Amino acid sequence: MKAIARLQYLRISARKVRMVADVIRGKRVPEARMLLRFLIKRGAEPVLKTLHSAVVSAKNNQGIEEDNLYISKIVVDDGPKLKRFRPRARGAAYPIQKKVSHITIELDEIESGKKEIKSIDTEKREKEKEEVSQKNESVPKNQAKRFRERETAQKPVGRKGITKIFQRKAI
Repeated sequence: MKAIARLQYLRISARKVRMVADVIRGKRVPEARMLLRFLIKRGAEPVLKTLHSAVVSAKNNQGIEEDNLYISKIVVDDGPKLKRFRPRARGAAYPIQKKVSHITIELDEIESGKKEIKSIDTEKREKEKEEVSQKNESVPKNQAKRFRERETAQKPVGRKGITKIFQRKAI
């Protein structure tokens, strides 16, 4: 049973809202709510409200508990652009596009017979562990320890211990 909620004509560009959507994609609803509450992005609040709307829809229409839901699909699309102009030197006009986005959140129920939903991060870690173990098999035993230490070393973090979400600009 799926529950869908849509938010249309949000006055934030889709690119900025997608950063927030990527954080909660595939997560359980309580975990996603916690992440959205503490995320310092302008798009977090409208995504949280849309998520809340989808949860209430699932409770009322299908009688599903919040703890049994996960975000199966979240899509952020572009909406129509509002075109405005600013005056520039020598009587010229400079075009401005005020961008709009549409958010669609689809929740699904976790079935008890199937395996539990894992977050994308844990799946990536498991794949990396498998790759490292396969690489270690081809390396001689005396070099395997150094090789494992190098693979498991933590990657450098952005300044002041904050990881970057958006690659093009500084935090």
